[in-house]
Amino acid sequence: MNRRHAAELAGGAGLGAWTALGVLTMVVVGGGGAPLGLDDGLLSWSVGHRSDVATALARGLTATGTGVMPYVLATLAGVVMVRTARRRLLAAALCTACLGVGQALRYGVMELIQRARPPRDGWATHASGWAFPSGHTTTAALTAGLLIVALSLRAPRGGTALGVAVGCWGLLVGLTRVYLGVHWFTDVVGGWLFAVGWLGVCLCAAACWLPTSFLSDSPHPAARPTEEDHAPQNPGRRGRSRPA
Repeated sequence: MNRRHAAELAGGAGLGAWTALGVLTMVVVGGGGAPLGLDDGLLSWSVGHRSDVATALARGLTATGTGVMPYVLATLAGVVMVRTARRRLLAAALCTACLGVGQALRYGVMELIQRARPPRDGWATHASGWAFPSGHTTTAALTAGLLIVALSLRAPRGGTALGVAVGCWGLLVGLTRVYLGVHWFTDVVGGWLFAVGWLGVCLCAAACWLPTSFLSDSPHPAARPTEEDHAPQNPGRRGRSRPA
């Protein structure tokens, strides 16, 4: 896939996610932050189907969606994307910036919407701040997206299984927020959409602005031999002078 197609694909995915998030946000705001659709049903099911083991596992998994862990994984994604030391530093910085700026933007949206969380009597873990979009969900989905992109660039064939596992982790972190009772399901959907939208913006910008050689091990295009350098010479033309 060339740079133009990559930029178009990332931009299209980002635009679609932003559009869906905008519609969902208007519905949430229009309803005064009240639960929508499956929100009540999924929350009630989660509260009624908790066990000590499942709750402990959910708490452990949800903890990986915040704090230092996502930044460590984002840095790892940058290191995996490229192979030279200098480019690894830049790629790691870009990935952590994508995650950090995304978190800041998500926090701004959360403060703007100010949707209340589900009732506290159903909480099975600590939570703070407003509900929409879910912070743990957004952070985990963004991190998973960066890792999947890194794997697809470095191991387009052999990294499929690992990429699927990473994607499942990103999805499950969001679902634990509903299971633990601290988010409505639409908060989680909002987090997924926000992550896809922001990741699309970052990937589109990277495809447009980063030099072609950034992800390649080849030398600068100017240093590459051209077709004329490798073109076979016609022995019959040797020694012949050009016609006057």
